[in-house]
Amino acid sequence: MPPVLETPPAPLETMFDQFEPGSGPAEPPPVQTAASLVSGILGDLRNLVEQQFQLTRLQIEAELRQRFVAVAVFSAGVVVLFVSTIFVCVSASHLLHWVASPAGTDPAAYPLWMCYAAVAAILGVTGGILAWAGLSKFSSVVPFHNPVRGLFQETPK
Repeated sequence: MPPVLETPPAPLETMFDQFEPGSGPAEPPPVQTAASLVSGILGDLRNLVEQQFQLTRLQIEAELRQRFVAVAVFSAGVVVLFVSTIFVCVSASHLLHWVASPAGTDPAAYPLWMCYAAVAAILGVTGGILAWAGLSKFSSVVPFHNPVRGLFQETPK
């Protein structure tokens, strides 16, 4: 059974009188001049260029940070390799002394040159691993690519 209305519906004229003038659903948009439109476009363009510069700066900083870490690791490897080379030289001089000494003059289980050679080998392997890691890290850094630069480098055919 349909519901029964107790009061009859109000006529349309009285319904429209409830709304105040100016509170209607659509107001005409404000009139914009050509100068205000151009200044708005130029302001947006300025913001876009500033954001592009900030993004480019952040990308370059990130790449430089990665390259700095790679160079630091490689430099540590080179320093360790240098120290290893010094130990190889000292080991060679002690080997020469050991070869020139009469037999049985060194009571140690291992001659001194052999001890220096072991340390040089350990340092050499460590330095080589560090240098290799630095080089591979440096080559894995993705260089900064500015897409705008590609637009200017293309030449029409």
